[in-house]
Amino acid sequence: MIHHYRLEVYPRDLHFKKPAGTSRGTYTTRKSWFLMLSSKDAPERWGCGECAPLPNLSCDDIPEYEEVLAKACQKFTNTGQIDIEGLRNYPSILFGLETALLQFEANSFALWDTPFSRGETGIPINGLIWMGSYKEMTEQVAEKIETGYRCIKLKIGAIDFEKELNILRIIREQFSARDIELRVDANGAFSPNEAMEKLDRLAKFDLHSIEQPIRAGQWDDMAQLAATSPIPIALDEELIGCNTPEKKKELLSYIRPQYIVLKPSLHGGLYGGSEWLKEAEEQQIGWWITSALESNIGLNAIAQWCATFNNPLPQGLGTGALFTDNIDAPLELRDNRLWFIPESK
Repeated sequence: MIHHYRLEVYPRDLHFKKPAGTSRGTYTTRKSWFLMLSSKDAPERWGCGECAPLPNLSCDDIPEYEEVLAKACQKFTNTGQIDIEGLRNYPSILFGLETALLQFEANSFALWDTPFSRGETGIPINGLIWMGSYKEMTEQVAEKIETGYRCIKLKIGAIDFEKELNILRIIREQFSARDIELRVDANGAFSPNEAMEKLDRLAKFDLHSIEQPIRAGQWDDMAQLAATSPIPIALDEELIGCNTPEKKKELLSYIRPQYIVLKPSLHGGLYGGSEWLKEAEEQQIGWWITSALESNIGLNAIAQWCATFNNPLPQGLGTGALFTDNIDAPLELRDNRLWFIPESK
């Protein structure tokens, strides 16, 4: 059936329950543009996608964002197809359109048929520790471990480094790496000339990996760290703006990280994300998938996609409980897993 699509755009501000601190600053609100897809040929169907660029981070965080989004929606309704090549530099718009169409076609929040979408299994996730005071961070750690998380990810680089080491020391005094996997995310906080010394000190705590120890764009320094660091290096911000298959291949071949952390809203939507995963697997680079502070609409789409891969690593999909005014979706955090609640037949 050829559909006569209709797309409506609804901007919305989401509010964090607690300020979300990173080394790039603190978020208290989050703006998303929701796409509602319908068709007069199939009035019973609808799809919702979320376009959520991150301020000062996304390659498509641009002043004319709403105009580009409106044009992309118009082109889609005119042609019935997503202009993937034309949207390579606008990953959050591509992600919103892709996921609205997937939900329309599935006519359900269950975008693919997987054990996750059938409610048979949950996706293991890491417990995320936001930057804050020493007291706030240690309290968050205790709460996550008590909840049942077996993989804890700490954002570091904002408070005093000695205090951050102390938080890791406290965890390791109680739990070995077999009991609790520890990941840290520096969000580019270290300078290249101090990074190695800091990595050596962090390595004493038997860490799984460190995300983005230095700022993105310093390929030589990052390649040197990936080759010599005592802790496996994961790239995150480094992937932003590498929007063609050639650029993705070049980046991964040059830096040779141990892992990449994939965020569809930042790194090419689902289409571009699949290119990253294919390239990483060809180069034997590990990966996991993370949401980027989307509402439950975006989070559900990312989780549904993530569940189509057989990746046993804990994923970064625990952000659904961050907002006071989130949108309802059939997702539930139980212990250290994200579960989907299927519609009862």
